[in-house]
Amino acid sequence: MPCPVLVADPAGAVLHVNAQAGGLFPGIRSGAALAGSVPAWLADAHARQVADGPSDDVLVSGPVGERTFEAHPTVQDDGDVVWWFVDDTDHRLAREALRMERERTAFLTEASNTLLSSLNLERCMDVTAQLAAEHLADAALVIAPPSAHRLPVVVCLRGGAPQRFQWDVDPGEVPGLGEALQGFPPVPSRWIDPASAPAWLVPDGFGTVGSIVVTPLPGHGVPAGALILLRRSGETAFSEAEEVFARLFAARAGAAMSAARLYAEQSSLSRTLMQDLLPPVLRQISGVDFAGGYRPSKDRERIGGDFYDVHPAATDGEASFAVLGDVCGKGLEAAVLTGKIRNTLQALLPMADDHQRMIDLLNGALINSHHTRFATLVMASAVRKAGSVRLQVTSAGHPPALIVRSDGTVEEGSSRGTLVGVFPTARATTAQETLAPGEFCVLFTDGITEAKGGPLGDEMFGEDRLKDALAQCSGMPAEAIVEHVQMLVSQWVGSATHDDMAVMVIAAPRSHHLSAVDGHTRGRFTA
Repeated sequence: MPCPVLVADPAGAVLHVNAQAGGLFPGIRSGAALAGSVPAWLADAHARQVADGPSDDVLVSGPVGERTFEAHPTVQDDGDVVWWFVDDTDHRLAREALRMERERTAFLTEASNTLLSSLNLERCMDVTAQLAAEHLADAALVIAPPSAHRLPVVVCLRGGAPQRFQWDVDPGEVPGLGEALQGFPPVPSRWIDPASAPAWLVPDGFGTVGSIVVTPLPGHGVPAGALILLRRSGETAFSEAEEVFARLFAARAGAAMSAARLYAEQSSLSRTLMQDLLPPVLRQISGVDFAGGYRPSKDRERIGGDFYDVHPAATDGEASFAVLGDVCGKGLEAAVLTGKIRNTLQALLPMADDHQRMIDLLNGALINSHHTRFATLVMASAVRKAGSVRLQVTSAGHPPALIVRSDGTVEEGSSRGTLVGVFPTARATTAQETLAPGEFCVLFTDGITEAKGGPLGDEMFGEDRLKDALAQCSGMPAEAIVEHVQMLVSQWVGSATHDDMAVMVIAAPRSHHLSAVDGHTRGRFTA
């Protein structure tokens, strides 16, 4: 037969051995006991075959030297057993390689999902170190690029929790680490002498280092850091295949860390830029109460096309300048134009006493820009005089201001005007108003009155409801009036979509106390 074959009787004595079996089991001969002539797993299988009764369906396998064989029994009528041997080494190695590849693929998939589930850089470094320590080595160190001449490091032992450090050390003390932090290819682990590892590289309680792998963490165009894997002495050194697998893991970890760093940078930049786009917190200025509220069209956003600002007077006795406006559109694009309008108006503050002049200059700036959007706005200059607040109100294509008297009467401001940024000229009239103590002026965008909701969900809130709501606010502080209006409109809209909504209240406080300090009279106003 071309394959190894031996025959043994029920007592375990060898009856026949072909040449191939003789070469496979040196020293075996006819008449000898099977036990001691073949590996124990085969002798035990023969004994079980005899004890359990004849069966040709039994399949056993085991090592013979450095190879693996399958042993197939055939039971003869007289009880003798013929054992046929098939070399299964290549199949076994292929199955083992397939199993390992499946496990590694599953690990890389799990690692990618875990790493990409967070856009926090420190969290990504922690997860990278922990996964590497649990699956690739006895300990792992994740090192980010230097910051202020210090290395951000996360250290994790297998079975332990990641620990963060800031080390003032020289990466050049570890072969390949400085290059890895710059994104250069890794050096083979056999080039790194574990005995030369600096003390700061070895975690407390780790013991003697047996082998080291240093591999870069590649990022999106910029290196994300380096990964160091450590194994204790006495453990098998890192193989070439393990180093390749470590680089595959490092590529995924580096991509996640790079994405987290990019997100952090963009978030910081967005927060910085957004500070100038967010509506300011209003307060009492020179005896005049200011309060405002803003709700963007989408609750997950913070900015939009509606805006308001209050600029205190440069000197005592002059009017503070307030503006509330609405840029055509929603979202970020409208917010960008909003920021430009606010900056333009701030630059025009020296001529704040001439509303028409400011509107003309703003109108020219918008027409000459690349934007195709327009805006409506209402300006108000407010100054405290003898307990009352005197207003100059100018509306440019905007809903008229509402004046609420002390008895609850609601009056519409008389100022009217055209849109800003549409026609070569934007004409507007300026109305003079006086607020007695306890009275207030309300500026609002059409997102308030055009908000759809109600019982059927398609009815606008409207000016009449707004006037009725304001009539009930007589005597309330400015902040409470804003909150009351926002609450009513929010209840009216519910969860339905809506436009940006902004409201501002300019109020004359009920009391005016004077106190002398250092021989000068200073006003202190209490709402």
